[in-house]
Amino acid sequence: MAEPPVAPRKPRLLERPTGTVSDPWAWLIDRDDPDTVAYLEAENAYTEVVMEPHRPVVEALFTEIKSRVQETDVSVPVRKGDWWYVSRTVEGSNYPIHCRGRSAEAAAETVLLDENTEAGELDYFALGAFDVSPSGDLLAYATDTDGGEEYTLRFRDLTTGTDTSDVVERVYYGTAWSAGSDWFFYVRPDEAMRPFQVWRHRLGTDAADDVLVHTEPDERFFLGVELSRDERYVILHAESKLTTESWIVPSDAPESAPRTMLGRREGHEYAVEHWGDRWVILSNDDAEDFRVLTAPEDDPSALTELVPHHPGRRINSAEPFDGHLVLHEWADAQQRIRVLFADGSERVVDLGDTPSEVELGDNPEYHSDMIRYSYQSLATPESVYDEHVVSGERRLLKQTPALGVDLSQYLSSRTWATAPDGVRVPVDIVHRHDTPLDGTAPVLLYGYGAYESSVPPYFSVARISLLDRGWVFALAHPRGGGELGRRWYLDGKLLSKRNSFTDFIACAEHLAGSGVADARRIAIRGGSAGGLLVGAAMTMRPDLFAAVNAQVPFVDVVSTMSDPSLPLTITEWEEWGDPRAEPYASYIASYSPYDNVAAVAYPALYVTAGLNDPRVSYHEPAKWVARLRATTTGDRPMVLKTDMGAGHGGPSGRYDAWRDEAQSLAFLLAVT
Repeated sequence: MAEPPVAPRKPRLLERPTGTVSDPWAWLIDRDDPDTVAYLEAENAYTEVVMEPHRPVVEALFTEIKSRVQETDVSVPVRKGDWWYVSRTVEGSNYPIHCRGRSAEAAAETVLLDENTEAGELDYFALGAFDVSPSGDLLAYATDTDGGEEYTLRFRDLTTGTDTSDVVERVYYGTAWSAGSDWFFYVRPDEAMRPFQVWRHRLGTDAADDVLVHTEPDERFFLGVELSRDERYVILHAESKLTTESWIVPSDAPESAPRTMLGRREGHEYAVEHWGDRWVILSNDDAEDFRVLTAPEDDPSALTELVPHHPGRRINSAEPFDGHLVLHEWADAQQRIRVLFADGSERVVDLGDTPSEVELGDNPEYHSDMIRYSYQSLATPESVYDEHVVSGERRLLKQTPALGVDLSQYLSSRTWATAPDGVRVPVDIVHRHDTPLDGTAPVLLYGYGAYESSVPPYFSVARISLLDRGWVFALAHPRGGGELGRRWYLDGKLLSKRNSFTDFIACAEHLAGSGVADARRIAIRGGSAGGLLVGAAMTMRPDLFAAVNAQVPFVDVVSTMSDPSLPLTITEWEEWGDPRAEPYASYIASYSPYDNVAAVAYPALYVTAGLNDPRVSYHEPAKWVARLRATTTGDRPMVLKTDMGAGHGGPSGRYDAWRDEAQSLAFLLAVT
């Protein structure tokens, strides 16, 4: 086999509060350096060499994944006003086609936007906005063609099917129409890719004449914009990891100055919605896991409690309808939906005890006594339901096909690991019913554990290929996520961040110790902050794992968090801390995977990166692999695959994404 590439060492010393450190691969941050691109391309070529013997397995896995997907398919129609909307896919095409019609049966008749046509021969294409005007005759859509998450905004006249002359460059996520469909609100990022301004565009005018509505000067905050559910207000919101402020603009008076709702107070997080003649406010004021307040429309400060705080039950959202309020929350590491009525009564949507994902679906109709939601579990594909809010009468509208899969062959359950400090950590597992849980099965353990981002049990047709080969899949819920309330998050961030890693390690040890998995065949996987999770776990316990799949991993934590010029660094200090001073300097250095590479035998490693990634720069995984290769005492394979024309999410087309997944799984099968 060919020798792996060697990244040149270029001496560089970094001064830190913890002392002087050597970083001979710091030069990889410069993507304009010809040596950088040459090294990344050499790594890609080496990955091809390593995977060449496994091509038959990659092709078999790709064929399996593809065969389970109904390639020509259509989503459940969603009604908004006089129209029904769907997205459909066509066999052989990478991207969805967005359509509408005057009835549910005719919803696929008229094409509004064919992403395949827009993508053309491009290697990468992503849709960042798809927003139909209140009048129904205009579509605002935004496209990204390299994965950098800077979008070009255009407008389509839906009566003719042609684009107008309006074009706005370099926009971000977040949009809102005015009531008259003549103004459009959008967000712009700064040079560090922080969304910091909301602008207003008048249809039919040059983008150079657009009006700046609001600028957020505090670099800890991201700025966003959206329309209230009843479409009466444009809502602007600035959010840091700890604090929120919201402003409102009447949608029928779009040129009005934004009016603050509750102002800004350090540590106060809140979200606002309009509900009839009042405001609904989801707030953490004196409520760690949030409570729901209401206030008169003309006096947002006159607050009355509607839903009290319940410790450990984290309310994530409160969505108002004409006659009721729908709450989405986490309770006991399980998502659920709760419906509150005007008379004070309530009803919880009963979906059984199986660990599952339960998400509110598309509910654009404000005046409705039905709610749409989706349900899935590790062993059940996504299923879309409509349910009457009062009677509870439920109708299954669609379950995503898993072609050729006998779902009765797979079992999912929950177990609990015990962390070093005695805290119980939930782990969800799925396996074939004929896979013995006697300590002989390989396991793939997945985790994230950051940003209070809770990862519910989800179905995957690609995962079936592992399960059918005798594997167990496990989903860990370490501290740093929010599955068990806000405290679960707080105990896994800043100076408690190491809990995330030791929780994850405890989950792996529990799976081995309880006979679920073979202790010699544990593979772990995570992406972005989850890449840090698996990287740190591998650093702490290299002996515990057979293989690691780190996707766009955040592994050079000290250097990145020490550089305010890099995208997102300043906003991230409230999550990780600022290592330019103690106590964070020593604490972050104690777990940063890049800074803790040691002369030990490491597991087999499959690492991915995106050259245009604005969230975790490609240089972090590239530096990490270079240092691991130069230091390890073992001989396990280590590969780095960089998508040279994509960003944080990898390939954009579904066929490319399936093939990418097939290669990741083939690597794990080969080395575990």
